[in-house]
Amino acid sequence: MNELIDKAKEAAQNAYCPYSKYHVGAALIGENGKIYTGCNVENASFGATCCAERNALYGAVAQGERHFKAIAIFAYSEIGKAGLPLPCGICRQVLSEFCGEDFDIIVANDKESKQFTLGELLPNGFTL
Repeated sequence: MNELIDKAKEAAQNAYCPYSKYHVGAALIGENGKIYTGCNVENASFGATCCAERNALYGAVAQGERHFKAIAIFAYSEIGKAGLPLPCGICRQVLSEFCGEDFDIIVANDKESKQFTLGELLPNGFTL
């Protein structure tokens, strides 16, 4: 999983976050072994902002991938301490569209990392 965290850390370098100064990168590994990355992209119209997790997932889907093993999310802040970057509710819901409850989510910053399953972070998620 260290490779996945390293890829997420690299992706965080590309974040566009002029408002929050909170850089987030995500690295998503598909069943095929390919790693897809994404970063957060903020917008002055805050609702148009897109998280790193969704950017990685949407890029993977656009390339034909539909099945995933794990995601690593890495964050750092320009203006203070960055806690562990747990995915927001929207990202948890979007991940649940493609991933089961046992899907691994690794969150990390420069000081620590933790691993969860999607089921732990989204109990009783909405599905059709």
